[in-house]
Amino acid sequence: MTADRLLRARDRVAVPWKNGGGVTREIRAHPPGAGMGDFQWRFSMAEVAAAGPFSIFPGVDRILAVLAGELRLAGEAIGERTITPESPPFAFAGDVAMDGTPIGGAVIDLNAMVRRDRYRAEMTRLGAGLHAVAAPFAILIALGPIEATAGGRAFRLDRHDGLDLDGEAEVRIENAGAGALLVRFRPL
Repeated sequence: MTADRLLRARDRVAVPWKNGGGVTREIRAHPPGAGMGDFQWRFSMAEVAAAGPFSIFPGVDRILAVLAGELRLAGEAIGERTITPESPPFAFAGDVAMDGTPIGGAVIDLNAMVRRDRYRAEMTRLGAGLHAVAAPFAILIALGPIEATAGGRAFRLDRHDGLDLDGEAEVRIENAGAGALLVRFRPL
């Protein structure tokens, strides 16, 4: 594993939403260089500044985790719920209508999206210790400063930095006061 597998938060480019309610910063997509119309899976971080509808993605499944703030979700298929940094990641179909409202200020979230006929995703919160990865595509996101060891190499990650763990069997996390999130993408 080389240093280029570090996915630094500071290097992500902010792309404004069409509705003006926030920005997205892509972390990775597959295949590399894929756009919104041809990705097989996509992982991004967003800043939600204003209330509004979620974009509809036919044939896509999504998982959302809030990193900062509180986000109220509402839609006929899900009812109403509030997601916070303490909430488990929330999985939902990307082709159903849903609105999001930040409560008390902007929200930062992670969003994993997969074409449901090609991939499955799972997102798990991790603390210190040795954790199985075992997925062809996997990314670790630090929720605060952590040290991670994978593939025989040690890495220091700052808050919201990522580590590409594609094909790794396991990762060891140390000094993980805030923990981390691991997202895995598996082909069907």
